Amino acid sequence: MRNFIDLHLHLDGSLPYTTVKKLIRVHNFPTLTDSQLKEKLSVSERCANLQEYLTKFDFPLLLLQTKKDLEIAIFDLLQQLRSQGLVYTEIRFAPQLHTQKDLTQEDAIKACILGLKKFYSWQDNHEDNVYTLHANLILCLMRLPNREQENNLTVKLAAKYANKYVVGIDLAGPEGPIPNKKFKPYFDDAKEMHIPFTIHAGEAAGPESMQEALDLGTKRIGHGVRCLESDQLVHELVDQNITLECCATSNLNTKVFKNIDSYPIRKLLSRKIKATLNCDNMTVSNTNLPKEFKLLEAKTNLTNTDEHQLLLNSINAAFASNQEKNRLLHIFN
Repeated sequence: MRNFIDLHLHLDGSLPYTTVKKLIRVHNFPTLTDSQLKEKLSVSERCANLQEYLTKFDFPLLLLQTKKDLEIAIFDLLQQLRSQGLVYTEIRFAPQLHTQKDLTQEDAIKACILGLKKFYSWQDNHEDNVYTLHANLILCLMRLPNREQENNLTVKLAAKYANKYVVGIDLAGPEGPIPNKKFKPYFDDAKEMHIPFTIHAGEAAGPESMQEALDLGTKRIGHGVRCLESDQLVHELVDQNITLECCATSNLNTKVFKNIDSYPIRKLLSRKIKATLNCDNMTVSNTNLPKEFKLLEAKTNLTNTDEHQLLLNSINAAFASNQEKNRLLHIFN
């Protein structure tokens, strides 16, 4: 089995269908047919843009509002990722989106950590693979109006759980209405507390959103494929050793590109940009990481050398310990 690394994977957008069905039963939601479920969870080829794409998170979030929900979701997702050959992943979620019932942000984080620990315990008893899957958590701030208090708390909790599977923060949500620079206070705090971070930019919004992310001090950018619209930005990304978390099928769904043949992963690599390949949302985009690599091999002539470089870029950019990075380098070399 081939091995993979995913640095950009959203929990709510990647719930396995079997997990969704399980949680529907737990919460006594009306039973849905497979086609109804697919319509609620996954985009069709007719998806118009990022705004439509983001509507597919509404239903899974309804199913992720108790400690047990989150524990099950993390455990099931990690089992699925392991079966696909992943050896390292960073799963991101916004604790503030899981407080619609009785949970606090901290409760949500603790529940995800419990799911992660339970997976490790299960994995220790199922050593049928040469390489085990290690995982960490990234906490998302939300690029939404009137979330100052919630976002501030997320940063504080990322610091509190920094040595307990939480390895960084992210800025997620609709690109455009609120510019990245508005979130400077949170990232200033993160730098002061030595919390690594990544920022969604250069997807729905263009190079200017990426420039703002760089000005905030990020070393990783979620998506970032629109950097090719600015030569100056490309030079800056190379000079500052910035890693892009590219997500091909997701970018196709949100109409950043009209067809996968034109996806610029090889162009990014040829220009010495530290590109990586990730899923973004397995369920929303009907994909997984082995599928992403095969798709780009077929449609963009991605080579073994290219793939090795993508994986090395992922290892170098991971918010992981040096010990974990050495383990991954051993696997891929």
